[in-house]
Amino acid sequence: LELCYWILDRVSLVRHPPEIRRTRRMKIGVFLPNWIGDVAMATPALRAVRDQFIDAEIVGIMRPYVADVLAGTGLLDRAMFYNPRGKEASQKGWTFVRTLRNQRFDTVLLLTNSLRTAWLSWLSGSPRRIGFARDLRSWLLTDRLEPKSRKVPNPVMEEYLRLAERLGCQIPSSRQIELAVQSRDEERLEEFWNQVETPANRSAVRWMQRSYVCINTGGAFGGAKNWPKEYFAELARRVVEELGHGVLIVCGPSEREDARWIAAAADNPAVVSLADAKLSIGLTKAAIHRAELLVTTDSGPRHFAAAFGVPVVTLYGPTHVAWSETFYAKSEHLQLKLDCGPCQQRECPLKHHRCMRDLSVDTVFQAVQRQLSPQKLRVA
Repeated sequence: LELCYWILDRVSLVRHPPEIRRTRRMKIGVFLPNWIGDVAMATPALRAVRDQFIDAEIVGIMRPYVADVLAGTGLLDRAMFYNPRGKEASQKGWTFVRTLRNQRFDTVLLLTNSLRTAWLSWLSGSPRRIGFARDLRSWLLTDRLEPKSRKVPNPVMEEYLRLAERLGCQIPSSRQIELAVQSRDEERLEEFWNQVETPANRSAVRWMQRSYVCINTGGAFGGAKNWPKEYFAELARRVVEELGHGVLIVCGPSEREDARWIAAAADNPAVVSLADAKLSIGLTKAAIHRAELLVTTDSGPRHFAAAFGVPVVTLYGPTHVAWSETFYAKSEHLQLKLDCGPCQQRECPLKHHRCMRDLSVDTVFQAVQRQLSPQKLRVA
């Protein structure tokens, strides 16, 4: 029955060709990446699309968990949630395909590289489907771009802009990541500060709200990206005692325990974590937006700093800097030169994890000092 519906839908494209479609408001569907950081890096391309097609309806097709990344930016008119492994029936299978077809997209832009999303774009019935010709999906696309070799690291942000250019957009000279903090996010951050404040730590918490460094410890990629938590604890303690800033540890749901451990091991009332808060991407954005500096692994939230003009020190281990380069002036990348890396592996194949374990606290602390030096350091 679903196949019959699809055939009838394709026939309707003959009865109502693209020329007739253009009499209404243009509608563009954009398949967004599945990772938080990649969605952030896609914002320059989304801005190019938004500025080029001012009157078009732009619909982001995305996993539900990345929706909060773009909240408040105005880059999209609305979102469609797609989650093939989720529990929500409307976000997968033929139910989702039927919804997709009903959108009557004039163009589908694929910022994804998967065969599955190219197949969905074809099933949507859109007369124009733009994406990279890789992974056996060329025949599903009308506009096929030759991707750069995966053997040579190159910025994914530039690849997204290439796709936007193929759509007909003017590519801006700026590579500025564009995110927003909504009032509800600011309110959640204020609620957090009220929750952690006690009579014993009231002065420390109120002081650190005026000047704190954010630490982001983990990432969804895998354990190979993680800097040892005992290093983070020592760094946090030194930031408070030697530089006169508080420390706020941000985290995702899977990093709560590490965040709690680091705050406890730092053993200073001016080091607190979001571990016991109601976590959200919006809360993390609000926390980083207010920070003096972010120290982070190579994970999604590091790109929040670039969006808000916050200096950032990024600790790289198994991943190549060039893949996620954003050309942000207030950033410093720390990565050791080892014969075995960067290996791009989720877990260390040699089991020694030297790329992160040999990156010393002293080295990171010196980078923190350099990034904070143009500002007026506060004395505790």
